[in-house]
Amino acid sequence: MIADKIEALLADKGYDADAVREELTKAGIEAVIPAKRNRKNPAPHDAGKYKWRNLIERLFSKLKNWRRVATRYDKSKESYLGFVAIAAIKLWLPFVHEA
Repeated sequence: MIADKIEALLADKGYDADAVREELTKAGIEAVIPAKRNRKNPAPHDAGKYKWRNLIERLFSKLKNWRRVATRYDKSKESYLGFVAIAAIKLWLPFVHEA
């Protein structure tokens, strides 16, 4: 089950809802979601973990530079995820291989 592999969900203020937080709590997943400004009882979140969300957003931004990923040319889920993996590897290689 996927909930066994997830420790925390990093999300923006758009996901700050009691129903979302309750589902995450039931699954044993930490909700790292900042509270909306208009919330009467703001729920605390781990600001240190929330900073990691920026890295995730930047990765998606770089992946969307690949037209095939951004427009989802592939018909099947397997084919699309396979190309996302290829694009991610191509982005990752310069960091682990010195020229």
